[in-house]
Amino acid sequence: MPHSSPSAPRGRIRLARGASPWLLPTVATAALSLARARRSRGAAVAAVPATALAAGMLWFFRDPEREIAQGRVISPADGVVQSIMPWKDGRTRVAIFMSPLNVHVNRAPLAGTVTSVEHVPGGYVPAFNKESENNERVVWHFDTELGDIEMVQIAGAVARRIVPYVEQGAKVEQGERIGLIRFGSRVDLYLPEGVEVDVEVGRPTTAGVTRLDRD
Repeated sequence: MPHSSPSAPRGRIRLARGASPWLLPTVATAALSLARARRSRGAAVAAVPATALAAGMLWFFRDPEREIAQGRVISPADGVVQSIMPWKDGRTRVAIFMSPLNVHVNRAPLAGTVTSVEHVPGGYVPAFNKESENNERVVWHFDTELGDIEMVQIAGAVARRIVPYVEQGAKVEQGERIGLIRFGSRVDLYLPEGVEVDVEVGRPTTAGVTRLDRD
């Protein structure tokens, strides 16, 4: 059932798991530049972009707590609905584009069991490009009350790593954190035949909050 996380008070923001390889060197460089700034003009000059970059990294890797919404299918990603396409097998694909300004932690759209997590190598064209369907991606399948649900995390032009948080066989609650995509990217969700979409192209989405289907 939908639930809010008991691990932290609502509104608290933590850093995403999987951020360390990017975040720690950036913050360390900024801290070192600031420490040397009083003694070195060069360090003082370097401290400005280094601090700005560290602040940007901290913002990008934020992972706020969410009050999980009610609904059969909720958005797995923060972003904007890029396209809604009927699929040959009767399913409907909802593609959500995630800009670098969005939270990049993805959440389970329904409660269920992870039946597969498959990494597929590929390219790195911009996530808003049609050719991004051939990008590096991770394909998820969930066994849920609606049957098999497929979700695809797609890397973008600068997103070079997708970090799954759970493995095949894990049971997940709706809205539970399941993975991270570093930098601009896209998440595609395939809704089963008979499930009517209740969002439009251009609609902003919030992971764990925005409902995607209609009763």
